[in-house]
Amino acid sequence: MSSETLGPETPATLVIVGAGPRGTGLVERIAANAPELYAGPGLEIHLVDPHPPGAGRIWRADQSPLLWMNSHAEDVTMFTDESVQMAGPVRPGPTLHEWAGIDGRTFADRQVQGAYLRWVHEQAVAALPPGITVHHHPARALRVSGPRDGRQLIRLEGRDQPLAADLVVLALGHLDAEPDDEQAGLTAYAAEHGLVHLPPDFTADSDLSALPAGEPVLVRGFGLAFTDLMVLLTEGRGGRYEGDTYLPSGREPVLYVGSRRGVPYHSKIGYDWTGERPPLPRFLGPAETDALLARPKGFDFGRDVWPLVEKELGFAHYHRLFTAHPGRTAIAWTDFEEKYEAASEGAEREALVASAVPDPRDRLDLAALDRPLDGVTYGSFEEFQEGLRGYVEGDLGRRHDAGHSADLAVFLGLLSVYGQLVRLGDIGPRWHGFFSHLASGPPGPRLRQLLALSRAGVLKFVGADMAVHARDGMFRASSPTVPGFFVEARALVEARLPEPTLRRALDPLLRRLHADGAGETPDGLLRVDRADGRVLDRSGRPHPRRFALGPHTDGRTPGAFTRPRTGGPAFRQNDATARAVLVFLRDLGADAAG
Repeated sequence: MSSETLGPETPATLVIVGAGPRGTGLVERIAANAPELYAGPGLEIHLVDPHPPGAGRIWRADQSPLLWMNSHAEDVTMFTDESVQMAGPVRPGPTLHEWAGIDGRTFADRQVQGAYLRWVHEQAVAALPPGITVHHHPARALRVSGPRDGRQLIRLEGRDQPLAADLVVLALGHLDAEPDDEQAGLTAYAAEHGLVHLPPDFTADSDLSALPAGEPVLVRGFGLAFTDLMVLLTEGRGGRYEGDTYLPSGREPVLYVGSRRGVPYHSKIGYDWTGERPPLPRFLGPAETDALLARPKGFDFGRDVWPLVEKELGFAHYHRLFTAHPGRTAIAWTDFEEKYEAASEGAEREALVASAVPDPRDRLDLAALDRPLDGVTYGSFEEFQEGLRGYVEGDLGRRHDAGHSADLAVFLGLLSVYGQLVRLGDIGPRWHGFFSHLASGPPGPRLRQLLALSRAGVLKFVGADMAVHARDGMFRASSPTVPGFFVEARALVEARLPEPTLRRALDPLLRRLHADGAGETPDGLLRVDRADGRVLDRSGRPHPRRFALGPHTDGRTPGAFTRPRTGGPAFRQNDATARAVLVFLRDLGADAAG
């Protein structure tokens, strides 16, 4: 297959590897921007993905209908609006709840979301101008090769001849990974002793049949992967709920769950916003981000970025508290705002807050929100079960009480901050874990189910900083939350997604990309130019014909879709990449014609 340049009458060719929500969002932006930017002889778009376009792997139809989204249907959209800061045109469209005709407060199942994504894909393809065609290849891409100044060759599994492309965009989504040393050791130990070890995986793809009924199972991880596991091993095995009571089927294992924090993610907030929004960004906006990026020696997240994050989230919290609940404050907002802006971090700001906000429950304590069990111990395992149920009940109550609407303001602050941090690239795992714990938790009904399972004895809590050891032919779990307690089991489940690193990705395309010189961050993410998504090599030089979007890059965002009117960093990235792609292909055609 030749890698010659584009001829004057030859349609340009774009290959998008990954046809899930991110690839679909890119096609939508190509359709929106092409009338302005592209007038070539034609454009052929090839989507490479073994899963159906739109839904992709995560939202495919063939998974349990018991699995829900963790967002209200009214908070899910694939369409841009005026809040997205981008160069391309806004093309509005329905949210999930508008499209599906369901209540906006519904937590739709993933099959419904998959159908919505398939429809969005069809609409995006239909909106492409004449001369732009789309082809789907239900296969895996194995390798991208080709010179920097020539056509790229994409080898597909099960196909002798590669696809030739003028440009390639990698929109791969969540990826599988080979185990790290700890996981490999646990798997080997399990094989040697006849145990079960399920490494990090997308829960819907895990084979849970090896987890026997009635037997203890250690679960490490308390986020969304755990929630899916909990559902599939309880309702998925025939159990059912009557009100707040769980009626076991007898086929469930007994789940002993713990994690670094030892608590589940905070519940989704269960009320709507009313009134004035906090004017964000305020302390972490484009100017501050530009200043961080301009530092000749770079920046340190903990020293240089986190204080700005704290101040921004505090501003969002107190703006809402003072403007919506003034009876719980001791001074006027204008006075507090002036002093808050001037106060240095630490003791000075804490003293200001203490004097202006009488009730400690109304003060924002990010450390306590993030790690509520730090320094907390219980005298017995049974006391801890009762204590953690009380914690979850308190979280549910607060997150569904509009009297605490400052919590929702903090959520809006988190989205604003994320929109800025995306520009900084790979900032390490601290922020992403913190954001997920506060903003990407399970629906309230799931936490009520968790409480019912705990009361039924099907689910038990281990504690924070859960340690797992393989010894005496068993897996043993313990936590400093309950000193002296441990539990042994013949099965261990790692309830979390694999880390999306280049070196350990099972995806052969990314592995070869790394071997061929693509740049990676210290945390193993693919380095990209954050202006338009071009892949960077190890010297920082952008590849003119290769782009990448998604969680495997250092430009990762909270998700490929988002809630309306919140700026949608992924939408902004999609637009920038689509415009860069169209301009490159337009100029390539013009050069050929000249």
